[in-house]
Amino acid sequence: MLSIQNELPKASSKCLVGFLVMSGISNLNFSEALDKARCKLEEEIRERYGPMTRQELKHIYPMGAYVSYYKKFGYTYHVLQQLESVAHGKSIPNVSTAVGAMFMAELKNMLLTAGHDLKKIKQPLILQESSGEESYAGINGKLVKTVPGDIMIMDGESVVSSILKGPDSRTRIGEKTRQALFTVYAPAGIDEKDIVRHLSDIESNVRVFSPDAETRVKDVYGNF
Repeated sequence: MLSIQNELPKASSKCLVGFLVMSGISNLNFSEALDKARCKLEEEIRERYGPMTRQELKHIYPMGAYVSYYKKFGYTYHVLQQLESVAHGKSIPNVSTAVGAMFMAELKNMLLTAGHDLKKIKQPLILQESSGEESYAGINGKLVKTVPGDIMIMDGESVVSSILKGPDSRTRIGEKTRQALFTVYAPAGIDEKDIVRHLSDIESNVRVFSPDAETRVKDVYGNF
């Protein structure tokens, strides 16, 4: 179902990558049940994080690990901004159900997540440190270039995603997606058990609108 080659150097040994493959998904435009879960999550986020400043949010676990990683390269962790906006009253965007299930878990757990249509991936998947010379079509279709020293996932054709530049458009989840691959990047400082818990949250969200969906792969990779 999923072939993975871990070629991360020892310098990146503390970075973990989680993989979740689910089949039998119906990627709907809207699910009333998932929308109710989304509204409930918004309330929980506002109650828990609404009183906090951005500086305070930066230091909570596991947000702090991502903020540190992104800062090392001169970037800002976008999930921090997304969480802050929801905490201060904005709604979680309405997207397709499979993407929504992933995004809801990402906001809840603050763990960087990408979604792909497994059938569009040319296996094996390879975990690598980027050289800065790789380029690929980003999620919006525009060409992006990797950042030297960043962590990325490649398949037999090109880069599928990287931490700093995000997922590609070639393998993105679409209306016809029935087998979805969710990947989670976790830099140093994040516990493996929290990655597994996050993958379980995605599973639960998916089964809200696709109760018969089956989990085919659920694993965490890295150099231990």
